[in-house]
Amino acid sequence: MLLVVVLAAAVIVVIVVILVVVLAVVVVVVVVVVVVVAVVIVVVVAVIVIVVVLVVVTIVIVVVAATVVVAVVAVLAVV
Repeated sequence: MLLVVVLAAAVIVVIVVILVVVLAVVVVVVVVVVVVVAVVIVVVVAVIVIVVVLVVVTIVIVVVAATVVVAVVAVLAVV
């Protein structure tokens, strides 16, 4: 009878250890996935910001260049 109780306890301990290991693996996988998703989001946001800045700078350069051209043409037309 004692042997049956000891074997049952051993089986329960093994099952609990397996469940704890599986839970730990799941937690690690979830953490890794969350970190990867966060990195991807940061990279995407950085790319979007860079593209927006480049577009704004390009628009400013074009507007300034057009203004200079119009001013030069106006001065030449007066002269």
